[in-house]
Amino acid sequence: MGFCLQVLSFAALQSTLPHRSIIFNLFIAALDTMLFRCMAAFAVLAAAAPTCEAFSTNPTPLAIKPSTQQKMPSKSTLFMGPPTDPSAPATDLYGEGSRKYRRTVYTHDQWVKHRSPDRFVNNLSTLFNSGIYKNVGKEVFATTSVAIFVWAWNMLAGGYQDLAGVTHDPLLQGEWIKVVGLPLQAFTTVSPSLGLLLAFRTNSSYKRWDEARKFWGLNINHTRDLNRMATAWYGNEGNPWDGTEFAGAPSPEAKPIDPAERQYLLGQVSLMTWAFVRSMKRHLSPPDEDEEDYIAEMKSRLTPEQADAIISAAHRPNRALYDLSVAIEKLPMHFLRKDELNKNLSIFEDTLGGSERLLSSPIPLFYSRHTARFLSTWLLLLPFALYGQFSDSWNHIMMIPATAFISVSLFGIEELATQLEEPFTILPMQGFCDKIGGWCDEIVSWAGQGKEAEEAMKSNIADLAPSR
Repeated sequence: MGFCLQVLSFAALQSTLPHRSIIFNLFIAALDTMLFRCMAAFAVLAAAAPTCEAFSTNPTPLAIKPSTQQKMPSKSTLFMGPPTDPSAPATDLYGEGSRKYRRTVYTHDQWVKHRSPDRFVNNLSTLFNSGIYKNVGKEVFATTSVAIFVWAWNMLAGGYQDLAGVTHDPLLQGEWIKVVGLPLQAFTTVSPSLGLLLAFRTNSSYKRWDEARKFWGLNINHTRDLNRMATAWYGNEGNPWDGTEFAGAPSPEAKPIDPAERQYLLGQVSLMTWAFVRSMKRHLSPPDEDEEDYIAEMKSRLTPEQADAIISAAHRPNRALYDLSVAIEKLPMHFLRKDELNKNLSIFEDTLGGSERLLSSPIPLFYSRHTARFLSTWLLLLPFALYGQFSDSWNHIMMIPATAFISVSLFGIEELATQLEEPFTILPMQGFCDKIGGWCDEIVSWAGQGKEAEEAMKSNIADLAPSR
């Protein structure tokens, strides 16, 4: 904001101070700096290592349900980058089809490549493979066509210079045949306003993506928290009030724990935790991409009754969350500890509601439309103002590539904002679900309440030994 105010101040000084040429040059330099910063930010956001991948390890669930169906591999855990299959449709290279290849999750190897000093060369080498640039191809073609028209018309109406350097008279002559052009000052005056619109548009869209990612971060954290507490507190119905009165009723004595029952009940908590996040992922994804995989995964992990109840529900995440509440209620545990477990479910409801808000409420359409109209008009008329600025080149021809470059840069920034505005189809939600399922299954398999202290310690050490 401060930088843009500086630019506006330069524009005001230009019209009041006697040294108009100096102030104008400073103004142009400030404008160039702003455009350079915008293009640099665009390059950073558009850069994507083709080898980055989403979570792709499918967890092995615990054998805790009577179903004997084999778990179906997930087809929506996708790698980052364009498809390598030569038979892949062209629509997967850019546009809506390419969004599923932008679900980036970094590991240490990807961060090393991200910081590589060769990143600029690598990004420039893939310039013509960019889905962002392909998406704005029609707009760039339109502005470049206007630039070619201005160049050709002004040669016909104002004269031209051949390759030998000989100047020729205009081929078209008449009272109404004149060279076309606009003053550059008109464009430099409104450039700060356009920059503010694009900056706000991009920042708002990134904020939506960041908020969606944080919602899934809360899901990841609290699913682990829920299963950790359920495992550690299982069977502890009375401690620390065994046999004492609480709220007018005696608390029950701790009972011996049946290992098979413990495995089943905790397994149900783990399964229903996974069922909720998987249903939430399906709820936020396009039906044609995920419905088939969702049904197959639910039927492979849950019993037929459980799977059908969730799949047939009008609001599947709510039904899965209800089943998780029932699974928690069946745990032999003091009610105060059940209350702590249920606090996680309230957080799940908040993340679900917040995600539904982002999915159903875009940035106000009148703002997006005004920004797009302003940008399109500015770029379509820009060649008329650039013509006179390239008088040192042959017949002003360098105006044409300059127009194309500016159009790619500014249309690309607007395209980035549009792609970020709906974040769920570029988030690796399937990878999150797979990892949540695997982590929860691992947590409930650990020894906890119901075993003697020494036995539990030995068992836990044995479970952790392969990872050390």
